[in-house]
Amino acid sequence: MAAVGVAAVAGGCGAVAADDGAVRVVATTEILADLVRAVGGGRVHVDSIVPPGGDPHSYEPTPSDAKKIARADVTFTNHLLLEEHALIKAIDANAPDDAPNVSLAESAETYGAQVIPLVENIALDVPWLGLAVRGSGAGRGATRASEVRLSATALEGPGRLAVYLTHALGEPQVYVDSADGLSTVDSAVLPPDAHTHVNWAFSAPGVYRVTLSAALSTPDGAWTPVGAGTFTFAVGVDPHTVHSGQSGVVVDRGHTDVAVDLDRGELYAWTDAGTGAQRAVAAADVVIDVPNRALDTVPADPRFGFLGPAGSSVHQLPQAVLGKHVHGEIDPHLWQNVANAKAYAQLIRDTLVASDPADRAGYARRTAEYLAELDRLDAHVRTRVATIPAHRRQLVTTHDGFGYLAKAYGLTVAGFVVPNPAQEPSAAQVRKLTETVTNLRVPAVFLEPNLSGRAGVLTQIAKDQGIRICKLYGDAFDERARSYVDMMRHNAGELAACLG
Repeated sequence: MAAVGVAAVAGGCGAVAADDGAVRVVATTEILADLVRAVGGGRVHVDSIVPPGGDPHSYEPTPSDAKKIARADVTFTNHLLLEEHALIKAIDANAPDDAPNVSLAESAETYGAQVIPLVENIALDVPWLGLAVRGSGAGRGATRASEVRLSATALEGPGRLAVYLTHALGEPQVYVDSADGLSTVDSAVLPPDAHTHVNWAFSAPGVYRVTLSAALSTPDGAWTPVGAGTFTFAVGVDPHTVHSGQSGVVVDRGHTDVAVDLDRGELYAWTDAGTGAQRAVAAADVVIDVPNRALDTVPADPRFGFLGPAGSSVHQLPQAVLGKHVHGEIDPHLWQNVANAKAYAQLIRDTLVASDPADRAGYARRTAEYLAELDRLDAHVRTRVATIPAHRRQLVTTHDGFGYLAKAYGLTVAGFVVPNPAQEPSAAQVRKLTETVTNLRVPAVFLEPNLSGRAGVLTQIAKDQGIRICKLYGDAFDERARSYVDMMRHNAGELAACLG
């Protein structure tokens, strides 16, 4: 299947060797490329698809990237939805069939890597209702490059339904609009294992029943049905008087996703309602509360005319985070724990040996040397962080990319501007972050060099509070840090200097 915006240029033939005989390797990010160079040495020629200072969360591949991928002997991605899905599709569509194509974060656990969940703690006084894809779908032929289409196929109720996403600059992207009937146009498309935030808007109070159907993309561009489910919404009425199924679970707070399960072939509510722990509840057994406090006014902006006349009222469950925000359930930034980088290096070693067994001893030697260097690096980071008083080990950063750093080295993620760097903060997020900085007496905030264009909010908060503005490397290098070791040594030093 061709990648979106980048035609597949690889056939089924093997890759063309580099001019100097080196193994051609393509990695999605500079950090991964640096790890490959440390293990491969002169035996490899490595290209990073995301350019220096680029953001893997939002980078869109180009035709020249597809050509690099098509010539690769080995490709490495991080995945766990770190990279923009279009980049993953470009890798999988263009990598030669006989070239190892390894997702490091997803395979490194067998080498001792430890993963942590990506936990969202979003305080809303109404339910947060997103969309999600669960299960691997391997039995249906799904791969990480597949897409899942969630379509609204039927609606019963007293008014119209609109499901949409508000981008960072206020531009709405409409997924479902029942005003002109429902068709396959009324759909949202997600990759496997993904979740996204959306708004649900209802034009009139009453009881609604919304039927959603799911389909999985096939390599030839067709769609295979997966399942369907009908969900009940109590809009501006008492949800406890609306009967739905046997259990009648009322979703009136917390986090819930309308989820399609690729393995079970069904749609259900993946919700923490009533228990605090996420669980699957059958679509027929759920009543989703859209209370009167969810009433909102349609803005005068003509872009929101699909909601109704300007100034009219709608009941709306808002998306919890402004901007496009697609992610999985596991934090993908594993390398911020040096122990996980060691697991990556060993997986890279074994992958390169399988592709180039003639230099097995060389790969083993270089990897052993690099692992020893990473052991020294890990000890250095621990030593520097240990100089920071415990009550000052609070991280406030540009985006939620430092959970592994915090967990491994005894820090606390006190706050961040946005969960994903490809989005802009809402007013509520800015207010909450300001309160966090004030209440915890945070001595410094940390910006990422490659996200300087999105650092205005954090910079202003720091200036208002009279605290330091410091630098942490997250997803990319710059001219001052050109290797993983340099990056982590800088981060350790900056933490000690700014918080200690």
